[in-house]
Amino acid sequence: MAAERSLDQDGNQDVGQDVDHDADLAGYQAGTRGGEASSGPDPTRRPAPAGGPRGLILAGASYLVLAVGLWWGVWSSHPTSTATCGCGDAARFLWFTEWPAYALTHGHSLFWSPWLFHPTGINLLDDTSVLALGVVLAPVTLAAGPVLAMNVGLTLAPALSALAMYLLLRRWVAWAPTAWLGGVAYGFSPFMVTELALNQTNIAFLVVPPLLVMVLEDLLVTQRRPPWRTGLALATLVIVQFFLSTEVLLISAISAALGTALLVAWTWTHRPDDVRTRLPHAWRSAVIGVGVSVVVLAYPLWFVLAGPAHLSGPIWSQGATSRFGTTPSSFVSPSGLEALRPGMLRLGGYQGPVLAGFGTVGLGILALALMGVVFGRGDRRRWLFGALGGVMALISLAPGRGVWVPWAALQHIPWVGDIVEVRFVFVVTLCVAILAGLATDGAADWLARHGPFRHGPFQHRSSRHGSSQHGSSQHRSSQRKSLLAWPLIVLAVIPTVIVLGPNVPLTVRPVVLPEWFSQVGPTLSAGQVVLTYPMPSSGLQASQAWQAVNGMTWAQASGGGPGGQAFRTAPGARAGFHALVAASLPLAAAPLPTPASLASVRSALAAWQVTTVVVPVQEDLPLVEQGRSTAYAVGFMTAVLGRAPALSHRAFVWSDVASAPAATPVASRRFADCTGTAKPVRTVPACILDGP
Repeated sequence: MAAERSLDQDGNQDVGQDVDHDADLAGYQAGTRGGEASSGPDPTRRPAPAGGPRGLILAGASYLVLAVGLWWGVWSSHPTSTATCGCGDAARFLWFTEWPAYALTHGHSLFWSPWLFHPTGINLLDDTSVLALGVVLAPVTLAAGPVLAMNVGLTLAPALSALAMYLLLRRWVAWAPTAWLGGVAYGFSPFMVTELALNQTNIAFLVVPPLLVMVLEDLLVTQRRPPWRTGLALATLVIVQFFLSTEVLLISAISAALGTALLVAWTWTHRPDDVRTRLPHAWRSAVIGVGVSVVVLAYPLWFVLAGPAHLSGPIWSQGATSRFGTTPSSFVSPSGLEALRPGMLRLGGYQGPVLAGFGTVGLGILALALMGVVFGRGDRRRWLFGALGGVMALISLAPGRGVWVPWAALQHIPWVGDIVEVRFVFVVTLCVAILAGLATDGAADWLARHGPFRHGPFQHRSSRHGSSQHGSSQHRSSQRKSLLAWPLIVLAVIPTVIVLGPNVPLTVRPVVLPEWFSQVGPTLSAGQVVLTYPMPSSGLQASQAWQAVNGMTWAQASGGGPGGQAFRTAPGARAGFHALVAASLPLAAAPLPTPASLASVRSALAAWQVTTVVVPVQEDLPLVEQGRSTAYAVGFMTAVLGRAPALSHRAFVWSDVASAPAATPVASRRFADCTGTAKPVRTVPACILDGP
């Protein structure tokens, strides 16, 4: 057994206490030695935090340096106008970053906005709005715009997530660098870096889960704090995570329930008296935590389920729930998202090299974690997080590959089926990071006591006695651990560095606005509802970035995300929705200006109360912002609205849409001739309106 530092009831360091690493989670602090029963649990005895305040500051600073390095392309250029892309999910999260600042300063709801999907609006709590982060960053947004605010959030996400893991591990380990390794393995994992590159801020901001483990340890195991304090801490984390991501909250709740069940089952089997002893305190803490959460979240929960523009049915697709899962090889394979890259380059997404797969776990970190479970058989924490990580890995497996997997049954459970199954991997990453930190600390301790350096240059006799002698011994022990364990850390992170290397720093590019939206968009009068080309519900979502950078001066008739699907559109506008999506997205046959298609689009424009239609005419725009063809779009919308547009700031603009004359159907051959590449775009409207 190892001699560890622990805190007595007065908060003084009681050095040299024998703490049994063969105890259950957090040692259970039961005072057992060599399997012998003690007189009772001592929840006040625990290892002193590794590194102390100085270690915490150094760890936080190092994580921030790593995060800035990851986003060096942003911070070394123009962080107010540079991001991974002004398109795709990045455009959506720019919108979600801008809305809280706009709502707070203009007296609008934080939960609902008619600025997308006008007039029905968007229910932000049903979407990936990251509202808590948007509110906190509102001062940055108001001062320097949503691009900088989003970049601040994306940079803080890995740094703060890593620091949260460090805070958790420093309760359990005696050497600060091992806690630092756990933070790196969690906050800068391939899963995290891939989510950051895709601008999935709601999934990449994973600060709460490690803190939730800390609170659950206090609630179930150590019980050092009064129930009301533990309960309030639990409620605070639940509430914050609700406004960051309900998907991550649900995954965390499932994982916490499973982990608690495993812990209680083991304790009931081996130490039933501990269950009876701890149950009253745990029950009171849980009741307070759940009760406060329900009271605070009662209205937001109603808003999600029944508020304006709430979503019903499967969130992401009509009838289908399984979308993107892992395979057993995903966790060890260095291959990435090759299949998704062409779509990202053309439709909007990360524009850099192929990203690591969501399920990829660094081989060095994984090997260290597995060895820790095997050789640390007596440490129940390792068995608990090893089992939990294994179950979460099984749940993340995609169905439909000829072998039954848990998700085949779970996907049909209400709410649970709305989870993208691959996102259970973040719990796998959390467990692996914990196991790697514990394993490294245990290995360093063992090597310091039994390895080749136990009688080396740091092991010499001291002529002093008492506290001075003991302090010198502790210092020498720390030096030996540092000498022996740093190579383990380096070897553990090398495979992850190799996997992530092609994308470090992450590829970024300027957020480009068409000239009309940079010059005219910010000056539009209140009440303007704009239909942009390409239509964001097509997946080409750049116009949401244009709207956010314009400061929400105009509303938008469409939008991306789960609300931007045809089956959620009003029945009278559904045919027009399909036509406009097909007109924007160059993947299938383009709709022709037949009487039926023109009538359906006119009906949709009326239902959405569109006042202005804008088609940029800029070949220098990024490909992901251009849609099918400028000539085609100008010709089709000219036929829909029956009149020629105005040419302003390199855009064709139709104003006062409600007063547009009758549509002008055009024969397919004539339409092809008018919109062909042989004629300048400016001649298209006249050609369409002149007739045969």
